[in-house]
Amino acid sequence: MSGKNIYFASPMFMQAEKEYNLKIVHILEEYGYHVFLPQRDGIEGAKLIGKSEQELVDIIFPLDIKEVNKCDIFFMNIDGRVPDEGACIELGMAYIQGKRCYGFKTDTRSLEHSLDLNPMITGCMIKIFKNFDGDELIKEIREYLNHHEL
Repeated sequence: MSGKNIYFASPMFMQAEKEYNLKIVHILEEYGYHVFLPQRDGIEGAKLIGKSEQELVDIIFPLDIKEVNKCDIFFMNIDGRVPDEGACIELGMAYIQGKRCYGFKTDTRSLEHSLDLNPMITGCMIKIFKNFDGDELIKEIREYLNHHEL
């Protein structure tokens, strides 16, 4: 299905992050998108305990680059005090290749200091879904997909 391959970039270090990632991915898949979710379809660093830093780089880096290169759409979780560093690198790669980039945010921490996102991140995005209630954000994504393709 051309034009429907998504690379889903997100932190995946806590159970809550992983569970929320899966909720969003399941919605995207309901709408016919083929999603590469590194925590599910790639190799989690946590599962490679005992490997050296170079071994992790040699395993994870080429796989993620290959998947970003294959995608048509880049979908990024931009929650966190700052967005995940790896996801930001992947975003830059996707953007420079002309991929359609989307983000979502439920985290209020940056707004507490009258800040939002770095313009270098928001400038890459076609749309950023923002709602500080995670369930409401899921509804907004679903509503958007009812009327638009990514």
